[in-house]
Amino acid sequence: MALGDEPSHKQAVRRIERRWTARVLLLDPDGRVLLFEDSDPGLPGLPTFWITPGGALDPGESVEQAALRELAEETGLVLNAAQLRGPIAHRTVVHGYRDKIVEQDETYFVAVVPQFVVDVAGHTLEEQTTFIGHRWWDEAGIRATSALVWPTSLADLMVAAAHPEPWPVTIDDAEESTVWAAEDLRRWDSLFAE
Repeated sequence: MALGDEPSHKQAVRRIERRWTARVLLLDPDGRVLLFEDSDPGLPGLPTFWITPGGALDPGESVEQAALRELAEETGLVLNAAQLRGPIAHRTVVHGYRDKIVEQDETYFVAVVPQFVVDVAGHTLEEQTTFIGHRWWDEAGIRATSALVWPTSLADLMVAAAHPEPWPVTIDDAEESTVWAAEDLRRWDSLFAE
């Protein structure tokens, strides 16, 4: 069911946010990517999905500046602009959560670094609430997992990151939602009724 097909009373309940984001494929020398396990802000902890570090641009900030800032805030890793490559891809995505719909334009960059101890001290209050953990994933693991990984084409993007020409690559616009059907909405509403 597409977001526009949801019952009108459900559309009215969820606010719509529009934002521009920078995301980073943070790869180790063996090609593994650092991902965070995140959850729906309206249902912290359930269901979960895996995402790259990144987030919204602050006012007056370039997409490259946002990528570096978000990387430092979410991982503790401070890089300079010369260590950030790209952009390697761009897409538009709709994330449907229980309490909101986020329409976002995403620009992806890549950086290759040795694995390090991730420092989550810079996480926002929402990230502290919804982030569950993090780990380094290899391409085969991403292709084999039944877990939600966003973007859904991340394994292909990892392959493209190793070959700078031609960048940027095309990632299909997508809907990646924790809310897939009206039945799920009714079930969640009954579980979390006030």
